Parts: sequence; structure tokens; C-alpha cells
Amino acid sequence: MTTALLTHPDCLKHVTPDGHPERVARLDAVLSALEGKDLLRIEAPLGDEAHIERVHPRAHIDHVKASEPDAGQVPLDADTWMSPGSYAAALRGVGGAVRAVDMVLGGEVQNAFSACRPPGHHAETAKTMGFCLFGNVAIAAKHALEHHGLSRVAVVDFDVHHGNGTQDLLESDPRALFISSHQYPLWPGTGHPSETGVDNNVLNVPLAPGTDGRQIRAEMEAKILPRLAEFAPELLLVSAGFDAHRADPLAGLNWETEDFAWITEQLCDVAEAHCDGRLVSCLEGGYDLAALAEATARHVDILIARGQAV
Repeated sequence: MTTALLTHPDCLKHVTPDGHPERVARLDAVLSALEGKDLLRIEAPLGDEAHIERVHPRAHIDHVKASEPDAGQVPLDADTWMSPGSYAAALRGVGGAVRAVDMVLGGEVQNAFSACRPPGHHAETAKTMGFCLFGNVAIAAKHALEHHGLSRVAVVDFDVHHGNGTQDLLESDPRALFISSHQYPLWPGTGHPSETGVDNNVLNVPLAPGTDGRQIRAEMEAKILPRLAEFAPELLLVSAGFDAHRADPLAGLNWETEDFAWITEQLCDVAEAHCDGRLVSCLEGGYDLAALAEATARHVDILIARGQAV
């Protein structure tokens, strides 16, 4: 089978102020790195607000929509901005994640990568934060559970920052397992191992500043992979942030590109063992453009190879 790439030009119309790390150039770099690869290229549809309402209250959606300016950029908080076109871009992120789930569960493709922005894993139930407006991966998880009728969906988040939003949106649902590896202490300050969810369905794996690939591989083998095997998900979702790379300016982990490749291989193994290979990955962070492009390309290359091997 093949691998789908979901993206849309609208995601380039979400413009942040000069010097902001979550900028248009990030997606340009990712898409350039994926040019020429053997991917089924799909335009991410606009997400349905009904999908968003599975995790966010109507008031939150209305607030985000009403906050979009007619010109320039406006802050929703210290880090999160909107410009003309930001709402449509956010809906493409939702729609890309949901369509990817539909394609994978429908047997159209083996796995999928949604390359959209703004990212989503910091958006809490009724709060935008950390560059994020809506919880794309959490919305996709709820879609798999509610629309497709799955019983167990796992989310693995290897962004350098804790996926506080995804945790907030999923921790009360025992059908969802949320696992996050992240630098700690680091913004947003959440992600302590004591945060375990309603039914032990949250696993946080904090990593000290300076943690390298050898250490994350050990943590994966000791904690993350066994928990995934125990849960036996029917679908694996990935919040793919590449800002744990040693070159990234916003944090202090020392992963190399090959560490992201190794993690991707392990997650594909989990998907093959428990999910018939069904995996959906969504772009989150990564702010050094060269490192982001290189690591994303390796991540997607492995998805392609594993999909074609089935």
C-alpha cells in the first residue's frame, strides 16, 4: 500500500509576526523536503466544526473564529497569533488529520502524514496556547473512536514540549492512551509522571536537558513501547514534533536525525503488531529549518517504506 501526504496552500496563509518561530517558512521547508517522494498527495479538506466540538466547546470555536483580523496579526496570547487566513489554516489542520484517519481506516492507504500548520498539541479544551488553536490529533483520535467505532486509540507525542493540550483533551477518555516524551523542566511546565489520566491512560516521560539519542532509545524500550504493547491500540496517532533535534533553538535536547528515524521505526513496529500497520502522523514543532526538513524527510521515508512493504 501507499502513504498519503495531506496538506493545503491555506496553511501557508497563517502569518505570524517577523521573528516568530512558528512561521510560514517551516511548512515551505517541510514540503520542499518531501518533493519527489512516492506519496499519494491529498489536499487537506476544511475540517468540520462538528469534529472540533468533540473536544472543544462551541464558545472556544466561536472565539477563535471571531479573533481573526481583517489585516495584520493579532495575539490570542503571548505566543499564539492570528492573521487573515488563520482560521481556514486551522480548519485544514483539523481536516487533514481527520481525512488521514478516514483514509487509513478505510484501507485507502497504509499510513499518512498531515503536514499542516498551525500545530495543535498545546490547544487545551477552551484555551489557545503555544502557537496552537485546535487540538488536531485529539480531534482525530475522537473521530476514530466516535465515527469509526474503535475501542482503543493511542497517541504518541515526541515533540520536545509536553503535549499538554492533547493530554487535556483525551485524559478523561479511557479509550485513548496518551504518551508524551518531552524535555522537563521546560515550557509549558506540565508533563510530570504523576499526571496519569482518568484510568492510567496517560504516560509522561520527562527528559532532562541534554538528553541524547541513546537515552531516549532506552526510555522508549523501558517505558513507552511496553505501555503501547499492553494497550494494544487499533490505531496509532503520532504528534511529530522535530524540535528535540540538537539544532533546534527553542529547547535543549540533543537528538540527531537518526534518532527520529529510529523512533519512527519503533512506532511502525507497534502499528504492525497491533493496528494492521495503521498509523497517522501530524506535524507539530520543529524550528530550525534545516533540521526540521531533514528529520521530517527521514520520518516520511520510513512511513513510505513500511507502507510499501505491506
